[in-house]
Amino acid sequence: MRAFVALDLPEPVVDAIGALQEWLPLGRHVAPDNLHLTLAFLGEQPDGVIAEADAALQGLRLPAFELSLCGVDVFGGPAPGLVFLGVAPNPALGALHRKVMGALRGAGLGLGRVRFRPHVTLARLPKRLGAGDRDRLGQFLAAHADLRLPPFRVGHFTLYRSTLGRGAPLHEVLADYPLGAGT
Repeated sequence: MRAFVALDLPEPVVDAIGALQEWLPLGRHVAPDNLHLTLAFLGEQPDGVIAEADAALQGLRLPAFELSLCGVDVFGGPAPGLVFLGVAPNPALGALHRKVMGALRGAGLGLGRVRFRPHVTLARLPKRLGAGDRDRLGQFLAAHADLRLPPFRVGHFTLYRSTLGRGAPLHEVLADYPLGAGT
């Protein structure tokens, strides 16, 4: 099973991102139901490993926190592959990521050491962009580089199964893990 751990986005944030995507002139836009902030990508794993990961994640106790999405940018340097909405620096998000990764590694997942660059993917770009597309992308990025969405409360994180097919991936909730106010 292909799986990942992520933060869901509340409906007002999804709506704001949808409005932003309307201005994005190119790429395959991420569907509203698939917008999320990935904490850990587990890749393809046997069901038993996913069950162990679930048990490890059940044991995490962390406080809820506020999160703010800001700044539109691209990954991929001179040949960008995706457009994303960044995240304002947030120590609580970093702590959650570290705890999730520690729990998953403790459950036997060999996830390696990957730099955590929290973001919400807005669109995937074609492999080659013509000069006109590059100009339109540059204008979009310049116009939205300082964008800041209102903060929202993060009260849980989620383990998802991701099924790839012809269209957009299908994300199925496997488990939710609450974050508490006073933990």
